[in-house]
Amino acid sequence: MSTPDVPFDQQVAELRPYLMKFARLQLRNDAWAEDAVSETLLAALNKPQAFERRSQLKTWLVGILKHKVVDALRHHGREVCVGSDSDDEREDPLDHMAFKADGHFAEAPAEWGNPEQDLDQRQFMTILEACTERLPPVQGRLFLMREWLELSTEEICKELDLTPTNLYVLLHRARLRLRECLEQHWFAPTARP
Repeated sequence: MSTPDVPFDQQVAELRPYLMKFARLQLRNDAWAEDAVSETLLAALNKPQAFERRSQLKTWLVGILKHKVVDALRHHGREVCVGSDSDDEREDPLDHMAFKADGHFAEAPAEWGNPEQDLDQRQFMTILEACTERLPPVQGRLFLMREWLELSTEEICKELDLTPTNLYVLLHRARLRLRECLEQHWFAPTARP
């Protein structure tokens, strides 16, 4: 929420660390993240009247940053190695541990309680971000492109020269790893703060 007694440019500047964290998580390149955040801040400061206070300033800036991140991904997309010889292409042992041969869970997932309440908790978001950062680079990038930037399968495949099947496999693996990490660090009874 914006504070009327604090100048707009100062409010924007105070959100820079949060925006950098978001951009680094998606782009996994400090220089690209810095560029995307700088462009976001310049856009906001050049047109402060565009912020109509229908949402929080942070939400508005993240919306701008999402577009800048997508632009950076398009511009730099070919510089990231996404080849058939990458680590993500090898068989994932997590697949065998999590599922039976018939495709059903080997062990029922742990009870996650009320996910809507947990999403509202800052601590949960911190754990989720840490788990996302632990994903292999390609899986993390694809997961964020799909879930946070809300890019379509077609857009992601076109940008990274992937087949839809390959994308689905990588997203499946990313979700399995995130599930495992969240169960260990958040949903386990002893892990909760």
